[in-house]
Amino acid sequence: MPATALPSSGDQPNDNQASGLKTCDASGMAEIHRFFRAGFGEGPALIAGVTEGDAAHADRVGDHLTMLSIGLHAHHEGEDTMLWDRLETRAPACAAHVARMKEQHAVMLTHLQALDAGLPVWRASGRAQDAASVTQALAGINTALAVHLPDEETNIVPVMETTLTQKEVEWFAEHGRNATPKGKTMIQLGAILAAQPDGGTEWQHKHLPGPVRLIWRTVGARKYARYRAALVN
Repeated sequence: MPATALPSSGDQPNDNQASGLKTCDASGMAEIHRFFRAGFGEGPALIAGVTEGDAAHADRVGDHLTMLSIGLHAHHEGEDTMLWDRLETRAPACAAHVARMKEQHAVMLTHLQALDAGLPVWRASGRAQDAASVTQALAGINTALAVHLPDEETNIVPVMETTLTQKEVEWFAEHGRNATPKGKTMIQLGAILAAQPDGGTEWQHKHLPGPVRLIWRTVGARKYARYRAALVN
């Protein structure tokens, strides 16, 4: 079967879900999932690397974890707001998967809220006793991610690619960018690139215009390297 061009407009897909023809490229979901897996996955080691009572280092690590939490909150809020109803309407057979995604989001929200509640105290003290609740929350997040992300990639992304338009998919990326904390654009970009299998080369060419790639090479990469060095110090 010859390849079918993706639509460039925001028009509604028609019967492509039934025929299996792609209406958009939703591979960005797996790409951003790698960022969350890598970021939260190294969280316990980052916390363990903070010397007892080193509040300055705890604050750096805590700020990093806060960035990740904000990103995952936004990612899931975007799906809750703009994805599930569309899938249930356009692909009714996906309803059971959507219901499971909503349940998994609710579980994840509980762990994220625990992380958000525990971080300020630990960031101010750097003490191991204050880190305990943060580490516990991270364990819950990582366990939930291990269940949710592959499930979504296997059972939701393929349906997205036959029921959503490219314009609708691009909304999710824009929503995520808009949630990036002020001053963290290059840091988050660096973390996304680092999480990709090839170090982000393909991701850059797929998602970043030439001028932005130049800014990354000349400014962003060095800024991110300094950030990482301070984070793991």
